[in-house]
Amino acid sequence: MAKIRNKSLTSVLTAILLLLVVIIVGLTGYRILGFTLVEAFYQTIITIATVGFKEVHDLSPNGMIFTAFLIIFSFGIFAYAVSTLTRYIVEGVYRNTIKDTRVKRKIDRLTNHVVVCGYGRNGKQTASELIEHDVPLLVVEKDPEIIESLRSIPGMLYIEGDAVDEEIIRQARLEYAKALITTLPVDADNLFVVLTAKELNPELTIISRASADHADIKLKRAGATNVIMPDKIGGQRMAKLVAQPDIVEFVDYMLLQSAENVVLEEITCENIAACFAGKSIRELDLRNESGANIIGMKRADMSYLINPLPETELDSSDRLFVLGTRKQIQRLKNVITMESK
Repeated sequence: MAKIRNKSLTSVLTAILLLLVVIIVGLTGYRILGFTLVEAFYQTIITIATVGFKEVHDLSPNGMIFTAFLIIFSFGIFAYAVSTLTRYIVEGVYRNTIKDTRVKRKIDRLTNHVVVCGYGRNGKQTASELIEHDVPLLVVEKDPEIIESLRSIPGMLYIEGDAVDEEIIRQARLEYAKALITTLPVDADNLFVVLTAKELNPELTIISRASADHADIKLKRAGATNVIMPDKIGGQRMAKLVAQPDIVEFVDYMLLQSAENVVLEEITCENIAACFAGKSIRELDLRNESGANIIGMKRADMSYLINPLPETELDSSDRLFVLGTRKQIQRLKNVITMESK
């Protein structure tokens, strides 16, 4: 789409330039024939537009010959200019150019965002989930039709281009990003994106898709924090739907609940109140205070606790996996940080 838009803009500029050349030629010719500047301009416009108004002055033989040649040479140029400008406006190229300019201005100020490379099936689902959690999002996509659909989404930020192109991926401000998710269908493309992103921001969290066996190992060596293999996950899920169908459906139901219902969310204890550090879950009485349930924890040593015991003490390095409504989870955050409820 960018190439199409640039080509359209080039056509418009060419048409305007040709039209200006014809007008200058007309002005010069009629001035030589004795017309004033205003008369020459008026005579040129009604001639190239072939509107049929009466001449400003009766034309001499030389004036008739000049006017005839001006009509011959300007007729095609005028028609081309009008059709090009009309197409530029009607096809929405001008409108899209204005919108893309506004989007670029927002991207230039973007920080702590997530970059999603590829807006196919995986990328679209990823973006929807991030939007639901109010995470600042930037999509990099090369398909013109998909870009057109992204333009219609209010507030969506996008870059049109191939994420494999280093100049394109640099526009995503990875130096200021929170994470990058690359869902390109070709493993080699994802590998290139991971390498480029890691070079631009060594501390960046990178999630990559992989299709081929052992591609996950290469992607992790390149710097991917996590690698997801949709085909493998899909196969495991199919098997579990046979062996443990109710458990799988229950977990899916819990994870796919809307924001108004019960959700599973991760919260950090980095802002835990000093007086609560080292206190146990029982001492804080978090279940009764908030209504939310702590069903898991991730400790500083990267180990996980499933269904932690009431005697488990909290630390500022802990990350909690909490089950509850949005309001209950917010109350839990308020309790451990001592913010007003």
